[in-house]
Amino acid sequence: MGKEKATTTPLMKQYNELKAQHPDTILLFRVGDFYETFGQDAIETSKILNITLTKRGGGDDNPLAGFPHHAIDTYLPKFLREGKKVAICEQLEDPKSVKGLVKRGIIEIATPSLSYSEQTMQGNRNNFLAAIHYTPTTIGSAFLDLSTGEFFVSEGSMQDVDKIIRSFAPNEIIVQKKYLRELESANFNAKSIKTYEDWVFTKDFAFEILNNQFSTLSLKGFGVEKMEHSVIAAGAITNYLKETMHNELNHICSIK
Repeated sequence: MGKEKATTTPLMKQYNELKAQHPDTILLFRVGDFYETFGQDAIETSKILNITLTKRGGGDDNPLAGFPHHAIDTYLPKFLREGKKVAICEQLEDPKSVKGLVKRGIIEIATPSLSYSEQTMQGNRNNFLAAIHYTPTTIGSAFLDLSTGEFFVSEGSMQDVDKIIRSFAPNEIIVQKKYLRELESANFNAKSIKTYEDWVFTKDFAFEILNNQFSTLSLKGFGVEKMEHSVIAAGAITNYLKETMHNELNHICSIK
C-alpha cells in the first residue's frame, strides 16, 4: 500500500486560512515560543536567515523552519532587506487559559519600507515608501517615512520624477497596475513594487482618505490642493498603510 497522506491538523488548518488571506507574504506563525514557517515560506526562510530546514514529522513532509520569538528584531530586517513582505501572526490568547486551539491573528504586515521595528532602520537614513500616479502628461509622486512621519509630494515629467526618486531612494514603490510596464522600464531600483487597480488611484478616494488621516475638511492648508496627481499618489500610500495594518499614524499629520 502507498503512503497515506497526512491529515491536516487544526493548527495547520488555521495556518492555511491565514496564509490564504496574505499569499504574497512570508507568514511568521507564532507557536508557543517560536515563529514557524511552512512550505515554500519555510524554504525561503531557511535560505534568507541561514537556519535549518526540517519537516513537521508524523508522516507530514511539509517543510518547516522557525526561530525563537524573542529573536524577531534580529531576523525581521533580514527578510525586509531581501525585499520580502512579512505577515506577523501572534497568539491572541494565553495558551495556559485555553483548551484546544489558541486564537491567532495577524497584527502587522512588515514591508521593505514599513515596519514598527526600530531594528529595520538603516542607521540615520530615512526609509521611504513611494507611490507614483502615472499619466502621459504629468506624473504625481509621494514619499512617506513611517518612522518620522515625513510626507512629501511632487509632480512633473518622468525626468522630474526620476530625479526625485533617485534622491529619496525608496525601498518600495506603489504603482497603478496597468502602468507597471512603463514604470518598470524606468528602472527605479526599488526592492519591491506594489500594484493597485484603478480605483485606488482616483481623486475622490485620495482626498477622502487623506482628509480622514489629517482630520481636515480640505487640503488647502497644506498647499497641495491643486496638485491632483501627487495627491492621488499620497492617497495610495495612505491606503497601503491601512492595508498592512499600520494603524499608529497620529504622527502623520501633515503633507508638504
